[in-house]
Amino acid sequence: MNINNNINQLINKIGPSVKLVAVSKTRSYEEIIKAYDSGQKIFGENRVQELVEKYNKLPKDIKWHMIGHLQKNKVKYLSSFIDLIHSLDRLSLAEEINKCAKKENRKIDCLIQLKISREDTKFGLEPSKIDNFYSELLNFSHLNIVGLMGMASFTNDESLIESEFQTIESVYNKLNDINPNINILSIGMSDDFEIAIRNGSNMVRVGSKIFGNRNQ
Repeated sequence: MNINNNINQLINKIGPSVKLVAVSKTRSYEEIIKAYDSGQKIFGENRVQELVEKYNKLPKDIKWHMIGHLQKNKVKYLSSFIDLIHSLDRLSLAEEINKCAKKENRKIDCLIQLKISREDTKFGLEPSKIDNFYSELLNFSHLNIVGLMGMASFTNDESLIESEFQTIESVYNKLNDINPNINILSIGMSDDFEIAIRNGSNMVRVGSKIFGNRNQ
């Protein structure tokens, strides 16, 4: 697997207006450094302990994104350095992120995760609840809401995936009209990022198309 070639091919395919998050969960330091040496500076992790270990051992100009479900009691471990949290989906988590960010004297950028799939394994806020949730988040001075994240169903049905992405794009466009600083739509992974980009994505989270299939 030539990581450098994979990254270059992806960047050419997604275009300059879409940011690439390299999903590095379970990947070795050597693999991440190969991607980093190719110019990739944004990496996404879904386990806090693994993320912290990699932050401590890898170059400090890497921008780390927390892309997995985040438990409140783990926020304190990443609040000093995390660049973007993709998975804000409940008020209690917002309160904890705000509290930890205040202790660090910084604002933490967050995406609201919407549940656009009916799969039980997917987390996220119901799209119908976005207005009230966003209004509540405006009370937190150390949170910076910059966009939305969603995960489509794991299926070969492209029309279903397209429909789910259209749902979140519609919510995103409405929020962006209200607040232009909400300017990130993080949808699309290795198997569906091209559909996502057709539906407004400007940030994709790609792992296997960079590093190959995981062993675990």
